Amino acid sequence: MQLHQLSQQTHDRLVGAGLDPQYVADIIRHTIAEDLDGGIDVTSVATVPLAQRSIATFGARAHGCVAGLDIAAAVIEMVCGASASSFEYKKQDGDRVVPGDVLAQVEAPTQLMLTAERTALNLLCHLSGVATATAQWVDAIAGTTAIIRDTRKTTPGLRALEKYAVRCGGGQNHRMSLSDAALVKDNHIVAAGGVAEAFEKVRELAATLPIEIEVDTLEQLAVAIQAGADVVLLDNMAPTVMSEAVLIAQRHEDATGHAVLLEASGGLTLSNAKDVAATGVHFISVGGLTHSSPILDVGLDLQTIV
Repeated sequence: MQLHQLSQQTHDRLVGAGLDPQYVADIIRHTIAEDLDGGIDVTSVATVPLAQRSIATFGARAHGCVAGLDIAAAVIEMVCGASASSFEYKKQDGDRVVPGDVLAQVEAPTQLMLTAERTALNLLCHLSGVATATAQWVDAIAGTTAIIRDTRKTTPGLRALEKYAVRCGGGQNHRMSLSDAALVKDNHIVAAGGVAEAFEKVRELAATLPIEIEVDTLEQLAVAIQAGADVVLLDNMAPTVMSEAVLIAQRHEDATGHAVLLEASGGLTLSNAKDVAATGVHFISVGGLTHSSPILDVGLDLQTIV
């Protein structure tokens, strides 16, 4: 199938969302090619006249938070052609929705729209699922100063989209890659010979990058702070221990003027999130936002044959 180029409007919307339009287009090309597998959409070609046009709606079938409408619009455009289709937004990414809400209305050639349907829904449902899970965590810690962050535990090839969905749900992105920030974890500490040694080696290589160090004891925390870490990840600590960690970081800031940010990770659930946030940590990182979130059920339903 020969796919079309994105319209300038969709291109600009993707850029405004912090997404690379070429990256999005490449994902769509790969997923459509995977779906067709070198052939044609046998069912749609057999049952739907090529000249037929339809109006269809994307509708929510569950409570959640929407992310990926621009991606769905891009799928429709690339399969059907921007000049042959229209995509009318009824909701925006980041909106909360309930069952029955119409997210968007599409008019396009029926046969091509049905070919595009599964790719558009796979991406829209998955990203909305990530946004919905993120919104649940954000709601769980409401009233605290903590921020929900994601991790690099993303679906290969979909990181930028999934991290965009986290932002739609009210969360914040951790580092996007291995090169834009340093995170010294337990294996790095073992390989380097200690917390301070690992920090110094990273600082020598990347003098200007933020450096975060993972610790699992208060003794390691003290070493990381003295070494000069910008952020310290508190791995699998109980809330009572985290509270002590916050006090240690505050005393260091009072004495030196150097603020150290603390991030909680590991052993976190929606039920204990508020207790963790109440300790005073700055961030709560949740790998499950991107690696385990269920989809948000969204459907595409034909409404009118034009």
